Amino acid sequence: MAQRNPSRSGARARLAAAAARIMAEDGIDDFALAKKKAARQLGVPEAQSLPANDEIERELRSYRSLYQPQEHADRIAALRRVALDAMRALERFSPYLTGPVLSGTAGPYAEVDLQLFPESAKDVELFLLERQIDYASSEVRRFSGGRARAAGVLSLLWHGAPVRITLFDPRDERLSLKTSPAGKVMERAGIPELEGILRPKIGP
Repeated sequence: MAQRNPSRSGARARLAAAAARIMAEDGIDDFALAKKKAARQLGVPEAQSLPANDEIERELRSYRSLYQPQEHADRIAALRRVALDAMRALERFSPYLTGPVLSGTAGPYAEVDLQLFPESAKDVELFLLERQIDYASSEVRRFSGGRARAAGVLSLLWHGAPVRITLFDPRDERLSLKTSPAGKVMERAGIPELEGILRPKIGP
């Protein structure tokens, strides 16, 4: 049975804590970038085993609950309200919220990540053009079942908040999508789920 190396385990934990602090203080939402910065700060070779995203996310939640409790909670609530407003406007395109705003780890400069599943991407672009909403286009790759899927991305401002809309084929709505072949499935919430998250809690 392989034994865990305490030294390596300790270095991994320090890297996770440093990366989480960088994300919280510098407003970085890119885990890979935060890991690289943390490795440089601690003088750790990047080739060494770096912490997984979920390890950093746990540290990030702990950091924010300790040092930024109200500020962070208010930011997340505001971004979720922006997301819900956009999703209601885009309801006919089957919108979902995903990413840091949904998970509650979004920093000060985070984008609201939405997934849409329209019959035609042109319909979404026409919707934005008719409302005189400027946007920039790009493309990303998402994965499901070992297969890569190209998806269009529309970046825009919604009530002053940056929003990134990823456009998928309607058939992809039932699939579990990931940002990388080995990554975790992207959690997502539709309008009813997000309304429930934002609904004020009653009672103890």
